[in-house]
Amino acid sequence: MEELLEAVSGALGDRILETVVHADQLTVRLSRDTLIEDLTTLRNDSSCRFAILLDITAIDLPQRPERFDVVYIMLSPFMNHRLRVKVATDEFTPIESATTVWPGANWFERETWDMYGIMFSGHPDFRRILTDYGFSGHPLRKDFPLTGYSEVRYSEEQKRVVYEPVSLTQEFRSFDYASPWEGVSTLPGDEKAEDEAAA
Repeated sequence: MEELLEAVSGALGDRILETVVHADQLTVRLSRDTLIEDLTTLRNDSSCRFAILLDITAIDLPQRPERFDVVYIMLSPFMNHRLRVKVATDEFTPIESATTVWPGANWFERETWDMYGIMFSGHPDFRRILTDYGFSGHPLRKDFPLTGYSEVRYSEEQKRVVYEPVSLTQEFRSFDYASPWEGVSTLPGDEKAEDEAAA
């Protein structure tokens, strides 16, 4: 780990905003403004050689002004190291596309856009990839409703996919375990108390 930290620090210098080692993995935080230049350096620097981009994903932290951390997970097969790079952004400020560094970033960035709504400027084919083109919202955001906004199903009569408002077969219920009408005589977790009273 020390060898990896030394190599990354030597390649990027004071551009690293923060380093964290957790679960035997190094994470570095970089600036959104110099991201593509820094990722190119990590790929090309002889002491790093992160030739493979394994994934791009995001973390939604809605309590922060820049609510998203975009996470790049890279592999250096030459040095046998993995590295995570985090970059903060908000829902309105795009991040420059990493497809110029790794062409394989294309689908990862589309997935991140689809699930979180994070925009990538300069992307060659920026459209949804996991949800339907007419889908409303971004399902992995913390403020996305658990039931979604609409229900999608295939209609045999119309021979096509149809969108309908979400309909739940049963309303959300608030159970009152103390009520005799619920049919529960013992509150969940109180089984021991009943056994002790009988003894």
